[in-house]
Amino acid sequence: MPRSLWNGTLTLGLIHVPVKLYSATRSKAVSFKEVHAKDGSAVQHRRFCAKEDREIPYEEVAKGFEVAPDEYVLVDKDEVKAAAGSRTRVIDLEELVPAADIDPVHYGKTYWLGPGDGGEDAYRLLARALEDAGRVAIGRFTFHDRERVAGIRARDGLLRLHTLRLAEEVRDPGEVDYEPSRKAPSDREVEMAGRLVESLHEDFDPSKYRDEHREAVLEVVERKAKGEEIEAPAPPEPQEDGDDLLAALEASLGGKK
Repeated sequence: MPRSLWNGTLTLGLIHVPVKLYSATRSKAVSFKEVHAKDGSAVQHRRFCAKEDREIPYEEVAKGFEVAPDEYVLVDKDEVKAAAGSRTRVIDLEELVPAADIDPVHYGKTYWLGPGDGGEDAYRLLARALEDAGRVAIGRFTFHDRERVAGIRARDGLLRLHTLRLAEEVRDPGEVDYEPSRKAPSDREVEMAGRLVESLHEDFDPSKYRDEHREAVLEVVERKAKGEEIEAPAPPEPQEDGDDLLAALEASLGGKK
C-alpha cells in the first residue's frame, strides 16, 4: 500500500468524508547526472554568496522575493505557511459542474483519493453520486504550502482529484498565429474527412502506448557502455506539401484497411 501524501476531509454541505490523497502518476523519464566531460567526475552545485565571495551553509539561505533589481524581501517558512490559507486538512466542495464544461487545458496534476478511516460508506455514496450525475466537484484545499483549486470526479467507484489551473494561468488562444481559411471545405471533403475519422476509431487503451524515446535512449546508453560508436541518424526526406486535400483524403482512406 503506497503512503498517502495528505489526509483530510471532503465536505459537501453537511456531508463529511475522510479521505487520503495518493500520487496517481510517476515519472519514468531517463535521469542523467551532471559530470565533468574531461574526467567523468560528478559536478557539485554549491551555495555561493556573490557579495561575500564565499560558500555559505544551508542554514544561511532564505527565500527572497525580488522587488527591485538586487533588492529582496525575505520571507521565512512560517510566513509562507500563513499565506497558504486555512484549509489545511479540509477540501471544501463549493459547486458541481458538468464534466464536459471543463476544458482539459485547466487540468493540472492528478491524484487518487481513497477513503480515510471510518469514511468508507460516505466515500462510496459520494463517488456513486458524482459518477451517476457526470459532475465534477470543485473545491479548494491547501497542499504543499499553497491553496489550490481542485476538481474531483469519480470513475469505477474511485475518486480522482485534479489540481486545476486558474484562468490567469491559461494563455489566451488568440495568441496563436492562425487565421481561418477564407475557403470553406467542400461537402465532399467534409464527408471524406468524417469517414477517415470514423475508420480510425478505437477504444482508448493506454497499455498500447510505450515511451519509445526512453527505450531508444536506454539502448544508446547500453551500446555506448559496450564501447560502440553512436552515429546520428540521417534526417528524414522532406515531404511535399499536399495542396490537394481531396486527393490526400482519398489516399488516406485507400490505405486504411
